[in-house]
Amino acid sequence: MGKRFLIAAAIIGAVFYLGAGQEDMGRGRITGTVVDENGAPIEGALVVAQSLRSETKLEGRSDSKGKFAIAGLGTGNWRITASKDGYGSASLEMNVRQLAGNPPIAFTLKKVSGTAAFASNQEALAMLDQGNVLLNQENYDQALQVFGEFQGKYPEIYQVHLNIGTCYLRKGDLDKAEAEFKLVLDKTLETYGDLKKEAEVSLRASTGLGEVSLRRGDFDAAQKHFAQALDISPQDEAAAYNVGELLFSNQKIDEAIRYLELAIQIKKDWPKPYLKLGYVYLNKGDFAKSLENFNAFIKLDPENPEVPQVKNMIETIEKMKK
Repeated sequence: MGKRFLIAAAIIGAVFYLGAGQEDMGRGRITGTVVDENGAPIEGALVVAQSLRSETKLEGRSDSKGKFAIAGLGTGNWRITASKDGYGSASLEMNVRQLAGNPPIAFTLKKVSGTAAFASNQEALAMLDQGNVLLNQENYDQALQVFGEFQGKYPEIYQVHLNIGTCYLRKGDLDKAEAEFKLVLDKTLETYGDLKKEAEVSLRASTGLGEVSLRRGDFDAAQKHFAQALDISPQDEAAAYNVGELLFSNQKIDEAIRYLELAIQIKKDWPKPYLKLGYVYLNKGDFAKSLENFNAFIKLDPENPEVPQVKNMIETIEKMKK
């Protein structure tokens, strides 16, 4: 009697009925394991069995050894899916039998980036949105409090340190901002082994470090960080522009031209690099190129508040050419 009770309790603990109907219910049972890419067991993974001919669903959870069992399946085709926050899901279809044993299932779940890991978590997204609203309203201390609470609830989402670093940067606390951006790069390398595998996050962290260096007046360090950002994401026009602007401010004219033209090559309809190139070529004494870029800027962004000043510059250059 006691043995039967334990068996029944184990089955009840492993199976939850999600569908309202009783279609496709039976005595079939499936078992298996859920592990990560390194073969380590994943505890608490949700495993759902969905009948392919009705709305019947059954589910179970993996234990500390990554093992799961689901009972109550009828004979027929079922889709079995395993998932857990922080990992991509995996699924397969199988023909379940009631009168014979079913082969064990082995799921391997791959870790996903922080954004994808909590993309379906409405509570997490709402908390992050709240912090970003406060940040944009320049309520930095309140934003830091929200991001700190987020970090406590979701410690695996290290990307929130970008938001924290941005708060400190705007507050002018450069040491803390630098520490946060460096932490993101370190965590990315630790997790993926390559900054380019989490390019958007690494780009923002490197750009953040570049802005920290600029505010300190350390142009060499700033150039290094912006160049790293461009190496991580070669198709990022903002990174190319930042490097070009920095080189121009240090009177490295020809190198600045190369990066600003790269920004245009990446995004031809972005007015900002045309304006900067107008000044760069003017500084170099190439009036024709200067006029070409100034005019391109006005054509692309005729409502820009800088247009009147640029038009005056064009008139001055035209007079200088005569």
